[in-house]
Amino acid sequence: MRQHQQTLVCDPGGPGLHDVTAAVRGVVDAADVELGQATLFIRHTSASLTIQENADPDVQIDLEAFIRRLVPEGDPLYRHVDEGPDDMPAHVKAALTATSLTIPIDGGRMVLGTWQGIYLWEHRRRPGRRQIVVHVIGA
Repeated sequence: MRQHQQTLVCDPGGPGLHDVTAAVRGVVDAADVELGQATLFIRHTSASLTIQENADPDVQIDLEAFIRRLVPEGDPLYRHVDEGPDDMPAHVKAALTATSLTIPIDGGRMVLGTWQGIYLWEHRRRPGRRQIVVHVIGA
């Protein structure tokens, strides 16, 4: 059994889905595992991870528009407002999506579908750097 772990540092620059598939693939390649799994974990409470279509960029645009409509800024329900109007909605968006993903590895490659990509989903307008821990285990 072999294990490999690496932290990817991303600077998404703003809200939306940011493709991190190539960076994660690099970590999996470095792990030199034929059969196993990769676990991804984002170390933040106002961003998330998702696996989504990578062929048509309109998918990412539509997802971002939908989640903005689902969780709007300025809702009077929010009490946590000290970090700006986009902060509490970002926490809600992260809670509704995923902070961790597990992807099988077979033949040394992630078992993603033809049109699947791995995305950091940024929910803040000015997020700063984000860290994604990638842990690979297998043989």
